[in-house]
Amino acid sequence: MRFSLMALPLASLALMAGCTTGPFSKSSPSTVAGASTAPVGGVCDAQPAQSFVGQNSTAQVVEAARVKSGANMARVLRPGQMITKEYSTQRLNLEVDAADRIVAVRCG
Repeated sequence: MRFSLMALPLASLALMAGCTTGPFSKSSPSTVAGASTAPVGGVCDAQPAQSFVGQNSTAQVVEAARVKSGANMARVLRPGQMITKEYSTQRLNLEVDAADRIVAVRCG
């Protein structure tokens, strides 16, 4: 009996805590150190990012290509690497050679 009387207020507090906004809530933008402040979540357009072909696939170059394409995310595809085949309109794919130079830029 005493447990059920204590459980009700605790359950209510837990439910109310789920309604607040914080650093990890979807309604509050989070900032990651070193991340771009450019908007994310758009549909990928690979054409503006074609200028990155021939560059090394450093973290800064990959992020700059993602921002320029408007994509939500970017991934680097290395030779022989196994990848998922699902198509995502919000993802930029940067294909690289064995020396980590970008050889192709496409969405998906």
